[in-house]
Amino acid sequence: MYYQGVLTKMQTEFSEPIQYYLILDNDFLNMNQLLDKTISMTFVKHQCLNCGLERPIYRQGFCRTCFFEIPQAADWIMRPELSKAHLGIEDRDLDYEKQVQLQPHIVYLANSSNVKVGVTRKSQVPTRWIDQGAHEAIEIVEVPNRYLAGITEVALKEHVADKTNWRKMLKNDNEDENLVEWRERLKTYIPEEAQDYYIAFNTETNLQFPVHKYPEKPKSLNIEKEGVYTGKLVGVKGQYLIFEDETVFNIRSNEGLVVKFEIS
Repeated sequence: MYYQGVLTKMQTEFSEPIQYYLILDNDFLNMNQLLDKTISMTFVKHQCLNCGLERPIYRQGFCRTCFFEIPQAADWIMRPELSKAHLGIEDRDLDYEKQVQLQPHIVYLANSSNVKVGVTRKSQVPTRWIDQGAHEAIEIVEVPNRYLAGITEVALKEHVADKTNWRKMLKNDNEDENLVEWRERLKTYIPEEAQDYYIAFNTETNLQFPVHKYPEKPKSLNIEKEGVYTGKLVGVKGQYLIFEDETVFNIRSNEGLVVKFEIS
């Protein structure tokens, strides 16, 4: 049986373990149910997630034209401190920017390969932590807009990492950390504008991923270059599919590719 569709990041459900769903054109796959099954993937074509045209994907699942025009790909997406909707200043589309930026945001600590600081909309907790492959996470501040979250992250990343080592994360090469203690240590570095939003009393969230076998030397699959790949699925973590031969495939970084899946 085969399935085909344009790749978008897997949808998730917070449970023990995390449930993963790959949404395709007219169907979806529960990836947990495919563990220990053989999956063949074939690259078909490109399809921009915005305009839907068959154009080379530039970044974030968008063709070059869309990436430089649509509000969903503006700089403030990756750099929240550049947000200006709270000032009524438009970047690309003020209505969209108000909708996304002027809502509660969380600055958090997550431990995937190491302790790192990050920003997400409150509505995306714990989805953001799942997507990063974090096995534990905790909120630091809850602020009313994206700008305050951004300047808090900028201040804190002077004292803690802001990137995940994907190889270490996939190898499950991590140590448990006391994130409550980390939060306490970092409190003093929170900008004055965000101090009142500090969260003092919640505990860390623990996450369990559906992985039967972690790779010792993960090697990333470039499905565009290879064209076809077949392997036995042994795990899903973050937005990665993990195969028995230690090949890993990042669904998120391949958004906008149309891929055919055959299950046996």
